[in-house]
Amino acid sequence: MQLIETHAHIYSDKFKDDVDQMIERSKEQGIEKIYMPNIDSESIDAMLELEYRYPEYCIPMMGLHPCSVDKNFEKELYIVEDWLNKRDFVAVGEMGTDLYWDKTYFEQQKEAFNIQSRWAIAKDKPIIIHCRESIDETIALVADLKTENFRGIFHCFSGSVEQANQIIELGFLLGIGGVATFKNGGLEPVLESIPLDHLVLETDSPYLAPVPHRGKRNEPAYLDLVAEKIATVKNITKDDVAKATTENAISIFN
Repeated sequence: MQLIETHAHIYSDKFKDDVDQMIERSKEQGIEKIYMPNIDSESIDAMLELEYRYPEYCIPMMGLHPCSVDKNFEKELYIVEDWLNKRDFVAVGEMGTDLYWDKTYFEQQKEAFNIQSRWAIAKDKPIIIHCRESIDETIALVADLKTENFRGIFHCFSGSVEQANQIIELGFLLGIGGVATFKNGGLEPVLESIPLDHLVLETDSPYLAPVPHRGKRNEPAYLDLVAEKIATVKNITKDDVAKATTENAISIFN
């Protein structure tokens, strides 16, 4: 069984003592590739170092996370733009909006979202969207920018069936992670009703570890537990989940 990890911050300091062993465990669990979303200028070096050490396995993206957006966000976006213009990345991200931690810079977050989205459209790249406590606002931003080649993943999806269908109508995929395994995660109705061809798998490592590891450090090797949960809810095999979500990931990342 082969799986693709579409969203993991494995360059985090939380892996500094065992990153090689963590990647080995991922390979043993059938993880074919690990896609790494950027956070901001401070995460780029560590992310690209992992790409250098594990070429074609640890694959970087380039973007500015909404929680790193402040009154000086244009400086950070200049760095992102510079990187996007001087080498190839598979996607623009992690980007988006966040109303969970702080609402102070929401207008700046929306501006940063629009700017990065236009870069992605121009370069024909997908975007990787963070939208914590801001799904409806972000769906509206995507709808306003919609063009034929505008596509991507709503990472860490935790919304309703109605929101899922709105996202699918816009041509975007849903990133399903550890929240699917939580007792009160609320994702079972979504997993029951949304076809596999609209889903990709992720862990968001080192965050949001699935049950039975909840509350501990997450890692890509646990992706198997997310696939298992989806298979159980849909009453299909884990291989069915792996095959469909792997094809979806290959397609979105070209």
